Amino acid sequence: MRSIRAGLSTSTKFRRASTAKSTAREMRPTIECIRLATNTFIIGAVTRARRPQGGDRKPAAASRPVPRSASRRKRERRREEAQRSLATPGARSRRFWLSLAGGAAGIVLLVVVLLITTRGSESNATAPTPTPVPSALAAVSSAATGSEIDAIKCENSEMTANHIHAHLAIFVDGAARGIPEGVGIAPPRQEVSTSAGQYVTGGMCFYWLHTHTADGILHIESPAVQTFTLGQFFDIWGQTLSDSQVGPASGTVTAYVNGKEYQGLPTAIPLTDHAVIQLDVGTKVSPKAYTFAPGYA
Repeated sequence: MRSIRAGLSTSTKFRRASTAKSTAREMRPTIECIRLATNTFIIGAVTRARRPQGGDRKPAAASRPVPRSASRRKRERRREEAQRSLATPGARSRRFWLSLAGGAAGIVLLVVVLLITTRGSESNATAPTPTPVPSALAAVSSAATGSEIDAIKCENSEMTANHIHAHLAIFVDGAARGIPEGVGIAPPRQEVSTSAGQYVTGGMCFYWLHTHTADGILHIESPAVQTFTLGQFFDIWGQTLSDSQVGPASGTVTAYVNGKEYQGLPTAIPLTDHAVIQLDVGTKVSPKAYTFAPGYA
C-alpha cells in the first residue's frame, strides 16, 4: 500500500510538472505582448518628458518692446537662464516619474486581468476527466473472508518480503469487465475516495493476493519469494476460472500474457512482476498494452 501511495504521489508530481510546462508555453504570447507594451510605454514617457514644456518656450515678443539698456537685458537673460536651469530639470523629472508610475500601475492591472482570464480558460480546458471503470465481472462479496485458501493465509498486515504487481483485463464478447476493489482484503473494509475511484486501505486481514482498486492491478505481497498463479487469485475471489468459463461468463476462453497468446490453462498463468494478462471470453479482442505507474516498480 505504501508503494501505491508513492505511485499516486509520483504520478501527481509528473502531472503537475506537465501542466506547469504546458501553462508556460501558453503564457509566452501574453508575456511577450506585455513586454512590448511596457517598452513602448517607457519610451513614450521618456520622449514626452524631454519635449519642451511651457516653461521652456521663449516668451512671445511684446508688440511694443520697452527699450532697455544692454546691461539690463544681459542681466535679465542671465537670471532667466539660471531660473530655467534650477526649475526645469525637477519639473521634467517629476513629470517623468508620475507618468511612469501611472503607466506601470495600468500595466500591472492588465497583467492581473490576463492571468485570471488565462487561468480560468486553462482550468476549463484541462480539467481531468475521470477514467471510466468497467462494470465488475463479479461482486467482491463472493471473495474469501479470512480462512486459508490454497495455502495462502490472510495476514493482519501486508507482507513486504515479496512485493510485486500484475495487471488483469477481462473481456466478455468484446466488452470490458472489471475486477472489484477489495478482493483478498477481508471485511469489514476501510475505503477512501480518490480522483481515480475507491481505494481500499484496510480490512480485517490481507491475503497475499489482493486488490486495492478496481483498475485491474493485482498485488502480490507474501512473506517469502514465491510464484503464485491466476487460478489462486480466482479462488480467493470465489470465482470459477477454466478454458470455458471466467466467473459467471461462459464461452471459449483465450488468454494473453504480455501480448502473446497463452497456450496452457488460464489457471496456470504465473503472476510474475509486471505481467500483463488478458482473458477473452467468446469474441477475441486484440491484446491491449498496459503501462504500470512508477509506484508499481
